[in-house]
Amino acid sequence: MSDDKAAGRGPAIILCEPQMGENIGAAARAMANFGLSDLRIVAPRDGWPNDKAEANAAKATHIIHAARVYDRLEEAIADLSFVYATTARDRDVTKAVRGPVHAARHIRALEAQGAAVGLLFGRERWGLNNDEVALADEILTLPVVPKYASLNIAQAVLVVAYEWRKAGFDDPDGALPFAASDRSPPAGKAELLGLFDHLESVLDERHFFHPPEKRPTMIHNLRAIFQRQQLTQQEIRTLRGIITCLDGKNHRPKKRITDDGEA
Repeated sequence: MSDDKAAGRGPAIILCEPQMGENIGAAARAMANFGLSDLRIVAPRDGWPNDKAEANAAKATHIIHAARVYDRLEEAIADLSFVYATTARDRDVTKAVRGPVHAARHIRALEAQGAAVGLLFGRERWGLNNDEVALADEILTLPVVPKYASLNIAQAVLVVAYEWRKAGFDDPDGALPFAASDRSPPAGKAELLGLFDHLESVLDERHFFHPPEKRPTMIHNLRAIFQRQQLTQQEIRTLRGIITCLDGKNHRPKKRITDDGEA
């Protein structure tokens, strides 16, 4: 598991009677994406180990190799303190129903107390039965469109694992694996004004500002477009190169004159 701030034991992912090895492998891959590693499989239809599961796990084969297989669900959850049953359908079971954000924060709080938590997922075709849901403490469901409520197992694991990981950061955006490139520093006002001089000189030569009385307004609008972009020094150089290329000559705008007469 990752050694960053969001690392922790993490909830166990329990797949109840999964029917396809491909889905088990994809679920393992989703777990690895967000730092989970405890995979438990209850009575897989096609037996275990499963070559298709390993093939579909991509770089998460370590999770497949460490997966524990059980004959009965009761055995798979025996060492856990709290279990969420995931389902997309209303159940005739009196249990609290939670969304993924609430559940993720609750799991983090339970883990901080030393509790072991599990997330229970059902079969591809019809999910969990009521007896299996009854073994859980609460129900976890996703805010899907009712007409398309059913998710692939790996998709459901991915969403819940993502929320669990995100809940481990004070600022989720601070956990992103990379940021926008800052190799070129922001352009200064002198560079931006030089761009304006260059562009406006070329546009004047091409009689772009027509009729003349609208020139001030057109210039204000044109400058506003570029000022909103927070251009970098490299972007200024690129834009001036484009203007020069389109102008067809080595155009050098006039130097600005300051109030004291110095260039």
